[in-house]
Amino acid sequence: MHSEEFIRLEDQYNAHNYAPLDVVLTRGEGVWVWDVEGRRYLDCLSAYSALNQGHRHPRIVAALIAQAQRLTLTSRAFRNDQLPLLAQELCELSGYDMMLPMNSGAEAVETALKAARLWGYRVKHIPDDRAEIIACEHNFHGRTIAILTFSTEPLYRNGFGPYPPGFKAIPYGDAQALERAITPNTAAFLVEPIQGEAGVIVPPEGYLRAVREICDRHNVLLIADEIQSGLGRAGKLFAYEWEDIKPDLVTIGKALSGGMMPVSAVVGQREVLGLFQPGTHGSTFGGNPLACAVAREALKVIVEEDLPQRAQDMGHYFKTRLEHAHSSRVKEIRGKGLLIGVELKPSAGPARRYVEQLRQRGVLAKDTHDTVIRFAPPLIIQRQEVDFALEQILTVLQS
Repeated sequence: MHSEEFIRLEDQYNAHNYAPLDVVLTRGEGVWVWDVEGRRYLDCLSAYSALNQGHRHPRIVAALIAQAQRLTLTSRAFRNDQLPLLAQELCELSGYDMMLPMNSGAEAVETALKAARLWGYRVKHIPDDRAEIIACEHNFHGRTIAILTFSTEPLYRNGFGPYPPGFKAIPYGDAQALERAITPNTAAFLVEPIQGEAGVIVPPEGYLRAVREICDRHNVLLIADEIQSGLGRAGKLFAYEWEDIKPDLVTIGKALSGGMMPVSAVVGQREVLGLFQPGTHGSTFGGNPLACAVAREALKVIVEEDLPQRAQDMGHYFKTRLEHAHSSRVKEIRGKGLLIGVELKPSAGPARRYVEQLRQRGVLAKDTHDTVIRFAPPLIIQRQEVDFALEQILTVLQS
């Protein structure tokens, strides 16, 4: 079948909740993918940072196959021999006491929200059903009803109300806005160290340190959503490490499985995650042995191949080359590590037009919020592959 036929079938039978580029992929290896006609493309999106280790990393594939031949699912009704090892390795790597495994990133955020509310009632003694959680404008934490409550994007929200109470959104990057928003009923502040979906928005230097101090002073939990910015993407294991702080809870997902399957987790201190009791939270697939074996190997690849440092080095080169190009169409270039956003001037036209041209030149990227092109290639990318991407990007921006 040709691409046109696959596109026709998808448009006919699949709900139209995405507007993908019209490229039909059938194979991937490392930083490269191929469509059904055999054309090769450099993947500069990494499935929204789920493929930090690259497509089909051989060590992670081997771990998946080996575990799939032994045991794939037990549910949490029984124990398995992979979950305890993942829990230990993830906690030791992140420096936290406990973890709670889930599947999707949205589930991890929901878990963190429930943990924060539970802590608010049991430890901070907030009156029942009065706990508040503060988030930031232009955030992206998922698409559940609860999460949409504190989204400020009309496209995500419209048509899905009514929404549950207990959430508020404040301007991103403004520590004093957090100070003003906190009340005696505030349980937690949820924040992305870098807002990826909003257009790769990096907060002012010192912002995370300031909100950490504010949360400490008001006895409020700090929750860092590292689902997209974590596991090496921003040039550190976690993006919050750039400001030398430690959140109370951290949500992790995407690259936790190296792009093999949905795996997510919340890590945090025992005084928070230790409040869960049997029956208060769960998931049939959360912590399944297949996912845990895959996640264990995915973490080992990140550490042993030093992917955070590779992201820092290649990201600096990538971003510097873009900045030195001085395209008249570019308003700003932002990012850390290999999470880079190129914001176009209004006069340049929609970003979608540029990513379509990049596709024709063998580079796959994604537009966001009409004016931003996001670049996030696998962290295993080599210098010559970055140069290939830059050649196509600069040609499109300057032509």
